[in-house]
Amino acid sequence: MAKNIKNLTRVEEQIMQELWEIKKGFVKEIIARLPPPKPAYSTVSTIVRILVQKGFIGFKAYGKTHEYYPLISREQYKDFETDKLLSGYFDDSLGSLVSFFVKKKHIDIREANEIIRLLQDFKNDRS
Repeated sequence: MAKNIKNLTRVEEQIMQELWEIKKGFVKEIIARLPPPKPAYSTVSTIVRILVQKGFIGFKAYGKTHEYYPLISREQYKDFETDKLLSGYFDDSLGSLVSFFVKKKHIDIREANEIIRLLQDFKNDRS
């Protein structure tokens, strides 16, 4: 699992998603990317400061203005969330996870074939 990553609230994750997309930006740029109704500047600024404290975001100061950038990549957070999902709900079994999606019909034939192809490639790489 990635280094000391903490859980994000839904709103924190939404801010991170926008920052991952733009790579770096000021609070007003993050707000501009959020769907309506737009939150208040002070609300987003507070969430960004919390993300700085949690170690997700760094910044460069320009006087009283700060330009923010991610310290944790989207890929690192995806790994963290996937590990949490697997261990918390599927007993660390990828097979149980795939079985769940198959039973719930969240995987169509095309996706199933892609999973099989990926597994075959993985098997061939390890041979």
